[in-house]
Amino acid sequence: MRVSRRSALQALAAMGLAAGGGSAFAQAYPAKPIRLVVPYPAGGGTDILARILATQLAQSWGQPVLVDNKPGASGMLGNDIVAKAAPDGYTVLVSITAMIQSPALYAKVPYDVLRDFAPVSQLATSSDLFIVPFSSPAKTLAEFIALAKARPGKLNYGTYGNGTSSHMHGELLKMAAGIQLISVPYKGAGPEVNDLLGGQLDSAFVDATSITPHLRSDRIRVLAITGTQRHPSLPEVPTLGEQGLKGFESNGWFGVFLPGGTPRPIVDKLAAEVQRIVAGAELSGRLKAMGLTPVGGTPEQLQAVLSNDLPKWERIVREARIAIE
Repeated sequence: MRVSRRSALQALAAMGLAAGGGSAFAQAYPAKPIRLVVPYPAGGGTDILARILATQLAQSWGQPVLVDNKPGASGMLGNDIVAKAAPDGYTVLVSITAMIQSPALYAKVPYDVLRDFAPVSQLATSSDLFIVPFSSPAKTLAEFIALAKARPGKLNYGTYGNGTSSHMHGELLKMAAGIQLISVPYKGAGPEVNDLLGGQLDSAFVDATSITPHLRSDRIRVLAITGTQRHPSLPEVPTLGEQGLKGFESNGWFGVFLPGGTPRPIVDKLAAEVQRIVAGAELSGRLKAMGLTPVGGTPEQLQAVLSNDLPKWERIVREARIAIE
């Protein structure tokens, strides 16, 4: 019977741990270059954070950390590379919320999110902001809902893509508020923000990173924010939950993962280093400048996010009948 390299490594890791050699894994790691897989193109938010992380890890550990962009299939291509990599700590993934949204959106996902990855640390969280043009008669979320009810099916909302968090939040708003809105999907937040600023949209859900440079623009009005905390730059803007609409508590996130079956001492060593880097001035400052909230949590905390949020996104997709063509 042929034994795969991955299975052999998992067996060796288990024997080493059982023999009390767990600490030896962590002491020897890392002993060679690390591959940091980013499942999105170079230049995006995930790539920027991964490159800062790679530089800091290399400086701390004295080993090269090479960023490898593997975009495709809404991030699933890069995710799958790590899911099927040897669980030895030398292939690391930096991924985002879409990782736990894809199973509900696509008929076939080549990995099991909860089984095939070892959570390491949550780098940061992000929120979507619900925004209208400044020319809109709606000054509050309640006024927008009233306007939408008075004009059923006449108003639209922009998203940064079909199947994204913004799309799901828009559909959830329709269900929670009992209103009819037309979804206008864009290929990314850039063109969506441009049309929002230009007054071509009645409303939009925009991620905090993309809208941060325009938060104080006199061309838009922010009515609400997803998640459980207000935006630090807009403390006067309440969350959707504070305004009586439930279901918007889950945040977007950036997280670090290893292949499932990676020895726990290696997971812990990488997690401790990631937590130290996130708490440092360089990455923490960059995250805040991008409109993100630094986290740097434990493997258990990231695992809890996956377990808690996966069924929430699945419910939204199912009830709103969101389909990716």
